[in-house]
Amino acid sequence: MARKPAELSFESWIEQQIQQAQRDGLFDALPGAGRPLESSDGVDPLWWAKQLLRREQVEFLPPALELRRKVEKLLGALPALSDERRVRALLEELDREIRRFNATATSGPPTTQPPLDVDEIVARWRRQREEQSKA
Repeated sequence: MARKPAELSFESWIEQQIQQAQRDGLFDALPGAGRPLESSDGVDPLWWAKQLLRREQVEFLPPALELRRKVEKLLGALPALSDERRVRALLEELDREIRRFNATATSGPPTTQPPLDVDEIVARWRRQREEQSKA
């Protein structure tokens, strides 16, 4: 890339580069050409940041909500597990995390996630496995 000539302002130099690129066809057939930019109705000034997070598949939740999502994912994954010791270990580890979070959370939305009743969840998991094996 050429350096900016001393006699040109940055604006003039950049404008010349853009015009030359247009003449060379470098802006032809770009992805999304001819389509309007996606934007909100003007109500949300951070629409572009949210769109970027979605496009890049970045998720950010406050810690209390992230913990609740973690609980939901683990409870949803339990039926696929076949080892009771593994189920119990995962639940106990998550329960320790919940208790630690509930005792130390100082910022963000308050947590409403109660500690897990590991024995009850394991018993429910065991009953479901028995029902599946009978069917």
